[in-house]
Amino acid sequence: MEAATAHEATINYQERSNDADKIIRNYAIGSAAAGAIPAPGIDLAAITAIQLKMLHSLSSLYNVSFKKELGKSAIASLLTGVVPLASRQTISSIIKAVPLVGPMVSMLTMPALSGASSYAIGKVFMQHFESGGNFLTFDPAKARGTFEKELDNGKEMIAAAKTDDKSKVDLPSFSSDKSSTPKKTI
Repeated sequence: MEAATAHEATINYQERSNDADKIIRNYAIGSAAAGAIPAPGIDLAAITAIQLKMLHSLSSLYNVSFKKELGKSAIASLLTGVVPLASRQTISSIIKAVPLVGPMVSMLTMPALSGASSYAIGKVFMQHFESGGNFLTFDPAKARGTFEKELDNGKEMIAAAKTDDKSKVDLPSFSSDKSSTPKKTI
């Protein structure tokens, strides 16, 4: 009987892990799209909102209490620990204000950077939640190594997503229902 329970737990863990991977991938793609918004500052606000919704979806999946303020604080502490990344995102957004050249330069950098950073944030919190953590026990200093590794993986994922068949991508729902996880559409 115990072997069956252990097997069921393994299946549930794998299913939840697969669901978390889908959530992360979809929100990372959404962040990349938001990075292409041509208005400086609006892109950063959209990316932050998408990242918060991703953390909300992940916390729902792992039954972790979510508070918007704690999510914002966790994202900020993680990103400010990687100063060059945070600076590049801000600079890339500001460059959009430079006539003619700014939007073109920003379009080459901001989507990939936004998508990769969202992917890395998602993976860090997936690992943290899987280990039993919550927003109050999150330590950004301990997560920096994982974040930097996943940032590289996120860059690869975003590059690969550019060539994927867009009809197969599950897009997240941005409904106001606080208890729902992203709805999948085909």
